[in-house]
Amino acid sequence: MSYELNSLLSRLVGFELYSVEFVADYVQLRFQGASDDMPVLTCDVLPAVTLSGRQFSPAESGWADALRGLIFQKVTATAEETGIGIKVDFVSGSIQLHPTEDELDGPEIAQLSGFKDPRFMVWRPGEDAFEDL
Repeated sequence: MSYELNSLLSRLVGFELYSVEFVADYVQLRFQGASDDMPVLTCDVLPAVTLSGRQFSPAESGWADALRGLIFQKVTATAEETGIGIKVDFVSGSIQLHPTEDELDGPEIAQLSGFKDPRFMVWRPGEDAFEDL
């Protein structure tokens, strides 16, 4: 069965970001909502963050604060497509993962898991929304 772009990522809409966990060379974003699902977006490539109209790259001062500034915000929309990668929009900001080839440091870009059903997604360079890498 083939994967349909944005089919799993879009399930984050309505969930609230409640935790940002910095782990060595990656970050985990944990979400909570009205269901028993506890989705986790593990970003093996650090995402760009937009908060209140200002964009922050992971190398910029203020990036971690901007990412933490999304805590308690609800997901309003998601996008997953070639040329964009994956994007999660919040009430007053967003995160986006669309690395350059130089930013790739391993076989995976991100993973989404934590839904009660066993579905999960792993994004890799050259596949799905990242086929342009």
